[in-house]
Amino acid sequence: MTDEGTAAAAATGTLGYEQARDELIEVVRRLEAGGTTLEESLALWERGEELAKVCRHWLEGARARLDAALARPQDGGDEG
Repeated sequence: MTDEGTAAAAATGTLGYEQARDELIEVVRRLEAGGTTLEESLALWERGEELAKVCRHWLEGARARLDAALARPQDGGDEG
């Protein structure tokens, strides 16, 4: 599931939130299932950390956009 293209996309921040979240879920499942070598587990852990950063970046951006929208003055169209 983690090919070079996906890894490069995550590193450059072009990986979408849903894509990063779905891959992170898969990484967690594989880690929880066990049966991997120490080296594979470490690689999965590192990938999970990268994906979590991508998700955090998207969520922080969404929060900033919401805060900016809520801070804008209303046009008064709701009154009446």
